[in-house]
Amino acid sequence: MKRSLYEGLQQKIRTLKTPCVDVWKNQYQDRDYIIRIDIPEFTCICPKTGLPDFASIVIKYIPDKRCIELKSLKYYMLFYRDVGIFNENVVNKMLDDLVGTCEPRWMEVFGEFNARGGIKTTVTAEYGKKPVNL
Repeated sequence: MKRSLYEGLQQKIRTLKTPCVDVWKNQYQDRDYIIRIDIPEFTCICPKTGLPDFASIVIKYIPDKRCIELKSLKYYMLFYRDVGIFNENVVNKMLDDLVGTCEPRWMEVFGEFNARGGIKTTVTAEYGKKPVNL
């Protein structure tokens, strides 16, 4: 069997260097509110086959001092277009990177990956505790 160009990357996924996501100051730090960002055309590469994986990514978070700047988030998402990465690792890496940049009170990253070979994958990763009243 031919070796994948992406073999071995999964073991180093936590240290994968990704583009920076910019932030801006939250003017409503005194209240909890949820920001939802939908990315319906996400793509990455299957590390086993080298074929593209297509997904819809939803990011929900309660900001604290900083909010995610959307243009830089778009470039961050485009970075994955050429990365061979398992679906589960995509969602967890995004959560780590975004929590690290904006330090929210709560965040959830949800990935719904298109069916391939009759199997559809959805992955959810969460940081912090979501307040019950929201």
